[in-house]
Amino acid sequence: MSRIGKKPVPIPAGVTASMEAGTLSVKGPKGELKMPMSDLISYEMQDDGLSVKPANGSKAARAFWGMQRTLVQNLVTGVTEGFTKVLEITGVGYRANSQGKMLKLQLGYSHDVDFAIPEGIEIKTPDNTTVEISGIDKQKVGQVAAEIRRWRKPEPYKGKGIKYRGEYIFRKEGKKK
Repeated sequence: MSRIGKKPVPIPAGVTASMEAGTLSVKGPKGELKMPMSDLISYEMQDDGLSVKPANGSKAARAFWGMQRTLVQNLVTGVTEGFTKVLEITGVGYRANSQGKMLKLQLGYSHDVDFAIPEGIEIKTPDNTTVEISGIDKQKVGQVAAEIRRWRKPEPYKGKGIKYRGEYIFRKEGKKK
């Protein structure tokens, strides 16, 4: 029994959800998101929101139940508030700045790294060592953040690299003399 799946997803004012041809579509003030509906799950519009239940008693349907409810919740949250990930850059000479549809990263390589910003994602650099990634699709925001972080992951000796805000880097001691 899924505790998350039992609760219906509340649909706030100004947001409309519709189901047609195996696709769940959610429209809100920030835009529109679509998700393919699983055959193992039944979706129902109710007065208190969108209810997600397993279509049958199979093990796969029960396994998908909580995840599908969370995916629907992410659609609703995305079109109302949006999602943001913040990356922090640590290291001497490491910096970032956004120029139009490109993010220019200087990460200690012999060349600058030019990262093309995908459609539907907005990147801001409030200062040289902070990158704010925002958008309405949670999966896309997280994927872009992971791709930027992959260029220079934090290393355990000096802590240099690109890390998520709030991420703790376990530091190693280094050589003993």
